[in-house]
Amino acid sequence: MGSVRKASAWLGLVEDNDERYYDDEYADGDRPGDAWVTDPRVRVVSEAAQEEGRRIATVSPDGFRDARAIGELFRDGVPVIMNLTSMESADAKRVVDFAAGLTFGLRGSIERVATRVFLLTPADTQIVNGEPGTHTQDGFFNQS
Repeated sequence: MGSVRKASAWLGLVEDNDERYYDDEYADGDRPGDAWVTDPRVRVVSEAAQEEGRRIATVSPDGFRDARAIGELFRDGVPVIMNLTSMESADAKRVVDFAAGLTFGLRGSIERVATRVFLLTPADTQIVNGEPGTHTQDGFFNQS
């Protein structure tokens, strides 16, 4: 599949017929008796920010099995920054597909921040654009 076709499929403009990165059998990582342990690759800010409702989680998964941490944080209403730069391409596609379904199901949004870095925001979170022309005119740089 060419790069233009891949980009069009990612944007939803054409049907994505590339089934190469989907496995019929997913590895079940949860075994009976295994306790859920907090992954050291998932960071959430201090408890003071948690009490005030100002938390953002950063997650750098190694594989598709780490998608559970993303889902649990997002389901709790925490915006999540996914850094997929260390993942294999096939697993990164699966995580993006999972995140897109997650945000759709919970009425949130997903936005590409950089190459292989995505921001997942819950429905009640506003993203402020940092473009220069969007700020008020009485700011620091308005020295007229």
